[in-house]
Amino acid sequence: MVINMDYKGRVFSLSRNRVWRTYIGGESLNKLDGNNGIDDDHFPEDWIFSTTKANNKGREHIFEGISKTTINEHTLNLDELIEIDSDYFLGVEHVQQFGLNPMLLVKYLDSSIRLHFQAHPTIEFAKQHLDSKSGKAEAYYILSCDTPSPYIYLGFQRPPTPSDLKQLIETQNIPAIESCFDKVPVKPGDCYFIPGGMPHAIGENILMVEIMEPSDWAVRFEFEKAGYVLPEEARFMGRDLDFCLDVFNYNKVTSLDILNTYRSQPTLISHYNEESALYSLIGSDRTPCFRVNKSNIQGVVHKQEASFYIGIITQGSCSLICGDQRLELKQFDRFFCPAGVDSIQIIADQGVEILECLPPINPF
Repeated sequence: MVINMDYKGRVFSLSRNRVWRTYIGGESLNKLDGNNGIDDDHFPEDWIFSTTKANNKGREHIFEGISKTTINEHTLNLDELIEIDSDYFLGVEHVQQFGLNPMLLVKYLDSSIRLHFQAHPTIEFAKQHLDSKSGKAEAYYILSCDTPSPYIYLGFQRPPTPSDLKQLIETQNIPAIESCFDKVPVKPGDCYFIPGGMPHAIGENILMVEIMEPSDWAVRFEFEKAGYVLPEEARFMGRDLDFCLDVFNYNKVTSLDILNTYRSQPTLISHYNEESALYSLIGSDRTPCFRVNKSNIQGVVHKQEASFYIGIITQGSCSLICGDQRLELKQFDRFFCPAGVDSIQIIADQGVEILECLPPINPF
């Protein structure tokens, strides 16, 4: 695509991008979009940064999932934007290692019901059995909880055998499946890492940011939620149950494992000034698939990153200045900062928290 436009030296706002899913939710996202009074529906996710097409069985004719942005009134798909100058947008080293794939998918998820019990393939499984370069490791950053006791499920605390799990899935014995898990309490500001293979589910009435590998692979082993029954081809990635039994990690995951291994505590990277700092939430030591940082900024700072990143305002507000561009950003706004941007200035007199989602550093 050849478009004569000035795209350098600026950051990009990312348009709202609601995507159909097999569960219901989205009322909080509706309010953020200015659609008050619209109840939960089958559009509970907003894919903030995505070059991945949503894999919705029965809706293959509908093009959804790819993010959009604008340049001087030109609306472009995110992958079209990257194609204009991939070295600038993604970085020379990234393109050399990964091509035009950002290797990252970032979304808002707003649940009104507990999601399906599910698991996602590891990179190794995806490469060997799915002819895919990406599995689906993911991370959760909890934004808000509209329920007295918010929770997620992470890993089997009482693991079934593969044969027992197969029987539970075939008979859809959901109480028995649920008894394999303990609820993990969550609160705003929590961050969790969910590796490929880990069975899990997100509880009801939670708004979060999900950061993940750029795929839509899912083994959903609970077939009905809120009156919607999954078609067979949407349950096991287009395969069968026997094929997918090898996706699951059957190791016992204890509460200490969750606290010490899968819940992420902020680790200081550097100070911007006396009142502002950059923290790592998920680094390359945790997963090779992506990175998640958090900036807490008070006052005026200049910010530089070696790679592109997606910024999400999780608390507060700020002015973002990039060259002659100035954006006024409030809570839940989001932006894409290309790798070719030298630096940006953040002005946050009342303070701001920015969640930053970054790509992998090295091939895996």
